[in-house]
Amino acid sequence: QVQLVESGGGLVQAGGSLRLSCAASGRTFSSYTIGWFRQAPGKERELVASVSGSGDSKYYADSVKGRFTISRDNAKNTVYLQMSSLKPEDTAVYYCARDPRLGFRIVKNKDEYDYWGQGTQVTVSS
Repeated sequence: QVQLVESGGGLVQAGGSLRLSCAASGRTFSSYTIGWFRQAPGKERELVASVSGSGDSKYYADSVKGRFTISRDNAKNTVYLQMSSLKPEDTAVYYCARDPRLGFRIVKNKDEYDYWGQGTQVTVSS
């Protein structure tokens, strides 16, 4: 059984920064791509960034490119999302999720991910 636990959310002013963490259980963590999704009220859950098992390949949605950085530390079984220059439109619940297929693919469909964390709220005030 794999468990993903997000942390690091909170309330921040526009222009500020936050770092989210996704801590995972499981011995094969480094084999899998991890994605960060977000869901704002009344909107679909969207992929904002993903990172391959090795950390060498990354994807960013256009809306966060240049402001967010995804990384991972496989020794700690943790994936990070560093968010800078935050905007009110970044307000959402942020989730991490595992892509069960080996190899890196850009998978935007949330239904293709098999394990999810409980989410962490990020609120950006104007």
